[in-house]
Amino acid sequence: MPASPRQGSLFEQPAPAGRDNEPAELALNVQQLQSWQQRIHSFQSPLFQADGASQEQASLFSNHEDPAAEIQPLSLKPLPLSFWRWPQSPHQGAALYWVMDRPSGLQHPILLYIGETMAADRRWKGEHDCKAYLSAYQEACVDCGLTCRTSIRFWGDVPKATRARRQLEQTLIRRWQPPFNKESRDRWATPFQAA
Repeated sequence: MPASPRQGSLFEQPAPAGRDNEPAELALNVQQLQSWQQRIHSFQSPLFQADGASQEQASLFSNHEDPAAEIQPLSLKPLPLSFWRWPQSPHQGAALYWVMDRPSGLQHPILLYIGETMAADRRWKGEHDCKAYLSAYQEACVDCGLTCRTSIRFWGDVPKATRARRQLEQTLIRRWQPPFNKESRDRWATPFQAA
């Protein structure tokens, strides 16, 4: 009697071989990475320009219906992404935060991620998807010979109530469309995935 075919396993698929039987990776080339950065920059640049204009001339009678339009991320102090390893955190309590890069040749930074937290001093100490995306992004920049100047900025003048803070975060995400936030990843075809 012939042996019956066995059901294949989804988890034991042979991986395409690269060097030394490592799985092959589809690496980004420098033009693809710069094009991705440029598309984000083109969208966000007017928002950074509006940010600079509001720093130069503020009005007591501001008529913005969008509270997110009042937040000026470039006015916040940039910190290295390793800030969480410092003996004392410069920020405590509830906050919104912006993760940016300043690619060479672009007029403004690109905003990669916006987040909210109840504990700014502890948020990045644990697991965070954005840390994995940033690591893959930084590695891609290095592989392409590009300089990566990532930073994080915190804003502590936020609602203490989690629901209100998350609503403000969502408003900011809709406004800026950062590529590492799940809400806008598809828009930018973000190639950086958590391993």
